Amino acid sequence: MTLKTQTKPKIKPAKKKDTSFDLIIIGGGPAGLTAALYAVRARVKVLLVEKMILGGMVSTTFNIENYPGFPEGISGMELSNRFQDQVRRLGLDIVWGNAIEIKNKKSEKEIIVDDKKFIAKALIIATGTEAAKLGVPGEDEFRGRGVSYCATCDGAFYKDKKVMVVGGGNSAIEEALFLTRYAKKISVIHRRDELRADKIIAERAIQDPKIYFFWHSTVEKISGKQKVEEVTLKDTHSNKTLKVPADGIFVYIGSKPNNELVKDIVKTDSHGFIITDENMKTSVNGIYAAGDIRVKSLKQVVTAVADGAIAAESARKYIEGNDK
Repeated sequence: MTLKTQTKPKIKPAKKKDTSFDLIIIGGGPAGLTAALYAVRARVKVLLVEKMILGGMVSTTFNIENYPGFPEGISGMELSNRFQDQVRRLGLDIVWGNAIEIKNKKSEKEIIVDDKKFIAKALIIATGTEAAKLGVPGEDEFRGRGVSYCATCDGAFYKDKKVMVVGGGNSAIEEALFLTRYAKKISVIHRRDELRADKIIAERAIQDPKIYFFWHSTVEKISGKQKVEEVTLKDTHSNKTLKVPADGIFVYIGSKPNNELVKDIVKTDSHGFIITDENMKTSVNGIYAAGDIRVKSLKQVVTAVADGAIAAESARKYIEGNDK
């Protein structure tokens, strides 16, 4: 008997006529994919909406060293692919498009995705964040021509070049270390005199001969002709400015929530992050939030997947009428 080679089932798109679901998840990052995983396994009729790529921002991370079960670390892309493979096996319904409006009705939620309308009993918002901008002259002008927010994406363009990394947290320092494989000099710009990154990562960067530091410094201006050629820094103590030659600048100064869909529907904090309780419930019945979009003290992949699992379970109870 000849054995046929098994192939992985593909993600099946939602049927055109099928517009009504128990649960709709908006956002296909770690939180959204985990929520989908738990919901589908609970036999909840679920639809996931994603406008770009599954995996979210984690897909652009060079190496994740603090996700349990991977002592040698794992690339963000590989981890993202593993998340995707898991939901592929379950035949998750997915719609590719931009969710542009949510209408909160008494017994259901109406979601407009591009020009299509979908109905659900419950909704999970897992839209994550996007990189915060410096807001200085030259930033928008030179985006893609020396200004970047993803070293993993653009690092290879800076072989033997001088680049800057703005920020002092884990993302900034991890990407500065990644850039050492390409650039000949990486200058880290930080407004404080001590890095906020985990000690083990900070120590590695400080000891790296390619990485230099401008402490108590902020970016005032990005200049050049056709591309970035110079960055003006300001000393936060003396207010003196310094012009430093640079071929590129990578910005990691935090993030802002992708909250346009729900900022006028659910309660948010002063920064726009969604306020939830421990069960991921928002201020509106039947709407939950998971991942970096919500208020929490630690924004990591591991906390995002935990949020997703809790949100899916809470949504299931709500859908079944057992949400006490």
